[in-house]
Amino acid sequence: MAVTAASVTAGGRRPGAIGGSPGEGGSRLGGIARAFWTSVRIGWRMEANWTDPLLFFIYSVAKPVSAALILVVMLSIVAGPAAANLRPFVVIGTALWSLVTSGISGLAWSILDDRERYRMLKYIYVSPADFVVVLLGRGVARLGVGAAGTIITIVIGILVLGVPFDLGRIDWPVLVLATLFGLTSVVALALLLAAICLQTRQESWSYPEAFAGAAFLVSGAVFPLTVLPAPVQVLGLVTPLGWWIEAARRAFLPDAPSGIGGAGSYLASINGGAVPSAAECLLALIVTGAVATLAAAVVFRFSVRRAQERGLLDLTTGS
Repeated sequence: MAVTAASVTAGGRRPGAIGGSPGEGGSRLGGIARAFWTSVRIGWRMEANWTDPLLFFIYSVAKPVSAALILVVMLSIVAGPAAANLRPFVVIGTALWSLVTSGISGLAWSILDDRERYRMLKYIYVSPADFVVVLLGRGVARLGVGAAGTIITIVIGILVLGVPFDLGRIDWPVLVLATLFGLTSVVALALLLAAICLQTRQESWSYPEAFAGAAFLVSGAVFPLTVLPAPVQVLGLVTPLGWWIEAARRAFLPDAPSGIGGAGSYLASINGGAVPSAAECLLALIVTGAVATLAAAVVFRFSVRRAQERGLLDLTTGS
């Protein structure tokens, strides 16, 4: 059964339309909240039900922790005695990046899981809950796995690798705002990638990791943008991920090296060589994040409509 543009639910609503969540009027927000929370629970159980909790926890944190340790060892070999000053830069960037990879892959893999593996995407689409609410709930479950890896990586960095940590020096307002707007930007980029996966037919499973790898290059997560050509630096400056990581670094360690500015960077040719302050990073994060969120909303709405019209919601490619 192909889901077409003429399909409607029993209540007369076009499938996936905004405002169709369970409950109308005053209870509409409650319906959205119930649909979102149910999707989070389903997503978490799908992520964690294949093994016991302890093994799942070890599996979830092993990748980000091992990545951080590998980078620190490589840095120690290449930089020698100067590696100690760069270690916090690498640990914080690697820790935050586990949130990016899990967040970006969560929504895209939810689309592919339900379409290719479980073949339930068309039924989710015509259900009373908003399609995007269900996807966001599934994505948040995977984001929770990434958050555990982030926390464990930072803890190991402090206890084992000697990363300086002083609760009194942390700029908590900047850290909270950077985390809020940063995660919003991650979800927006994930929604954008989910819209692309909704249209693709072959090798779609590799798209999230490929996108995260490309974004890793231009984000300044583990090496500064100054090592990249100027056009690539510009690409990094217009994406919100680099500004999020930079703002978080400024909040944790105000004296840490900059990943996007400083001497020799393209940004230095614009602002006269000054390292961007925490407030400037937050402002840039809000602006670029707002643009990314607006673009993701427009592209996702168009992608869902096109998939509905062309019968892509119940298409299985065997990929």
